[in-house]
Amino acid sequence: MISEYIGARIRGSLLGVGRALARLGLSANALTVVGLLLNAGVALVIASGHPRWGGALLLAASAFDMLDGAVARATGTITRFGGFLDSTLDRYSEAVVFGGLLIFLLGTDDGDVGALLVFVATVGALLISYARARAEAAGFSASVGLVARPERVVLLAVCLLLGRPLWALWVLAIATHVTALTRIVHVWRLAGREGPGAARPVPAAPASERR
Repeated sequence: MISEYIGARIRGSLLGVGRALARLGLSANALTVVGLLLNAGVALVIASGHPRWGGALLLAASAFDMLDGAVARATGTITRFGGFLDSTLDRYSEAVVFGGLLIFLLGTDDGDVGALLVFVATVGALLISYARARAEAAGFSASVGLVARPERVVLLAVCLLLGRPLWALWVLAIATHVTALTRIVHVWRLAGREGPGAARPVPAAPASERR
């Protein structure tokens, strides 16, 4: 009950912010693009040798990332393309932050290990998103697992603030692939219940979804 109340209050607050941004003439898709640019700025800050500042800015950029959906709901401009654009640019945002972290780590004593962990964690993060998208295209729901994007962002930001990015990378290098495998097993079980030869129509993405 408490979590539902808090969630409702957050959604209400975001809707109010969305209306205010809409009055300024900002569209949901424009905010999605701005979110990518903010994450690129985060990557530059980290790459320039300021991981703690990068962690703080990453949290701010992630909070901003919720506003495109709020504007879409406030203005009644929710579209399938908006959801597609948001999801696609989210992948770019995550990858570019990892890129900034890679550049930073290559200049430290942990460069070799850090580079490997960045690669493994980036592949795992992309596979999580791909597994869900491919499952939904096949008619299954696959929003399961340990580290969806919000959890990944918070973990990385906190460890950057602590000056320990490798802590986050070790966890993400393992947890992202565990999550991807969890989604594979989840869809396998769902498909197994239908039996061989069962066909499912490919569902259209609801117009109300931006993510």
